[in-house]
Amino acid sequence: MAKKEPFLSTLQKNIATIFNEENDNATDGIDGKLEELQQQLLIQAKSKNGYEDVADEICRLRELKQNALVENADREGKRQRITEMTDFLNEQSCELEEYDEQLVRRLIEKVTVFDDKLTVEFKSGIEIDIEL
Repeated sequence: MAKKEPFLSTLQKNIATIFNEENDNATDGIDGKLEELQQQLLIQAKSKNGYEDVADEICRLRELKQNALVENADREGKRQRITEMTDFLNEQSCELEEYDEQLVRRLIEKVTVFDDKLTVEFKSGIEIDIEL
């Protein structure tokens, strides 16, 4: 904790990467296209023309929109966890001399043990390997 600057620097780079990802997948364009297709579907259904293609496209766009919403929520969750971790680390001011259960539970999601290394996965999604 006393030498946290390199870790915080890496964390800040990861934050920038997440925040700079295509400003969340916009669903506005999909909504506009869905409206158009729904109008087209009504027109074709009234005139008893084949409307299966339009209905299929509406279903496809709804699925795309749902996927975009899920990705946006996931990205927002990562943003929040990284911000929380950064705030917590900035509050810490001392060098640790013994195991701190609260700190571990707050920062680490899981540790995977391999024959030659440990993989530490932080709650922010960052993973680091520690060679044994």
